Amino acid sequence: MSLQFQIQPHDTTPIYRQIVDQVQRRVSSGQWRAGDELPSVRALAQLHTVNPMTISKAYALLEAQGWLERRRGLGMVIADRPAAVKIDRWDQLMPTLEAAARQSTELGLKPKEVLQRLGRLLDHEAHRNENANRGSLDE
Repeated sequence: MSLQFQIQPHDTTPIYRQIVDQVQRRVSSGQWRAGDELPSVRALAQLHTVNPMTISKAYALLEAQGWLERRRGLGMVIADRPAAVKIDRWDQLMPTLEAAARQSTELGLKPKEVLQRLGRLLDHEAHRNENANRGSLDE
């Protein structure tokens, strides 16, 4: 089974960056491990209706940074000793949290309400991931 990506085409974050960020976060959290195989460029591009060059750009960047390695006959896999081990998960999340804090303040939203909504979003995401993982176990 190859790893799955959640690509949001209407997000302001470029698609190649979404892929890079997801690999870094999932490896850092231990969800994806050394030797796990990524989908081929062609397969991922077709699945998400994305230009293959976009996928290739993300994979090349991740390979150059030491997150991925190319293995003969297997394609791209998570590197045996990825650079991710050196990156703190909170360091990866802080820019997003800082931006959300700044934007919510600019919008005049109350911190308590922002935290409540964030809590609901986190619960929803956890539930969605549980269902996705359960589905992959059934395959």
